[in-house]
Amino acid sequence: MICINKTITRQLASGQRKNAVELVDIHTHLFDPGMDSIMLWGIDELLTYHYLVAEVFRARPDLIYDEFWKWPKQKQADLIWSELFVKRSPISEACRGVLTVLQALNLNANTDSLVKIRKYFAAQNVRDYTSHVFRLAGVSRVYMTNDPFDENERKCWQKGFERDERFLAALRLDSCLINWPNGVEGLKKLGYDVDSSLSDRTLNEVRRYLNDWRKKMDARYMAISLPPSFNYPDLESPLAKLLAQAVIPVARDNGMPVAMMIGVKKLVNPCLRLAGDSVGWADLGAVERLACEFGDVKFMITTLARENVHELCVLARKFKNVVPFGCWWFLNNPELIREMTAMRLELLGLSFIPQHSDARVLDQLIYKWKHSRAIIGDVLAGKYEDIIDAGWRVSASDIKRDLAILFGGLLLTAKC
Repeated sequence: MICINKTITRQLASGQRKNAVELVDIHTHLFDPGMDSIMLWGIDELLTYHYLVAEVFRARPDLIYDEFWKWPKQKQADLIWSELFVKRSPISEACRGVLTVLQALNLNANTDSLVKIRKYFAAQNVRDYTSHVFRLAGVSRVYMTNDPFDENERKCWQKGFERDERFLAALRLDSCLINWPNGVEGLKKLGYDVDSSLSDRTLNEVRRYLNDWRKKMDARYMAISLPPSFNYPDLESPLAKLLAQAVIPVARDNGMPVAMMIGVKKLVNPCLRLAGDSVGWADLGAVERLACEFGDVKFMITTLARENVHELCVLARKFKNVVPFGCWWFLNNPELIREMTAMRLELLGLSFIPQHSDARVLDQLIYKWKHSRAIIGDVLAGKYEDIIDAGWRVSASDIKRDLAILFGGLLLTAKC
């Protein structure tokens, strides 16, 4: 029976239809509620998200960076609300996201003051509120980003806490590996016998570090963000050697994917802090060579530059162990999500992960997934209509099956 139309597809993709597929968010910067204060949530965290911080400095170029960072978070949030929501229409995607969250929570955004909104969040219990957000977002599980070099986070892991099974760990590698030997001091502090050389002893100790923390966190994959200049093989690059002789062997031995997020230019404007990173085109030949050399290891790849998206799709057609995922950061905008999703469906079928939230604030799950799922649903509806026109029968159960493949985290856990 043919029962496909755009409304049904969008409702199923967005989670609005009964028994719609819940999704697994494979990459966030969220933390388990049991990790106490490092879990970010609430209106002040939403408004001081670095996307909005960058935007307020454009609205108020007279603002002095250092003075803004000295303000308490509430004062920063009040300024952002006043400048981007009261004095101007909140047109940007980041502003719209805040509106979507408030609407989902039945909070009135048409106000000059945040007093009532803050009162709502102050009354919430973090664990109950987490469940509420998951329900509104249609999310069943999220993957965190976990860095043992971060002192506050490390204390949580070492002390132990009651794990929420919906929060899965991913071991972040940047602090340890990027700009080696910068990671040496951190490894020594954690009790590993390393030095700046990449001797066999040091490489063994890096592998031991990865295995120790993989076990402690029950990490499901390892992840690293890379600059546009990343190359492999590169005899002059400590990073290339650490990946090939430490990270990839641990991944292979434990059946773990390696997620590589490529194209970020760090702190082009240090005054903006987290908002100060930029984007550059990357040579994906490095990914081709890694995928070819290590065919039994899964590489989850996302790029920051739009110019790399088509090349990555073609590359993934050639290597079954390469899985493109998400619309990362500067690509996480409606028109680009639409373009990227259509391109991937046309070149890769259902063998990619269409989106991740990259959320740093719990509440962002609501808007990032509501916005993305609506767009992905629209694109999918068009593709189903195309194959119906070609004589193929499609039912609601077919759509749910396909959505489970795309959104259910299956491509992350499947073997190469």
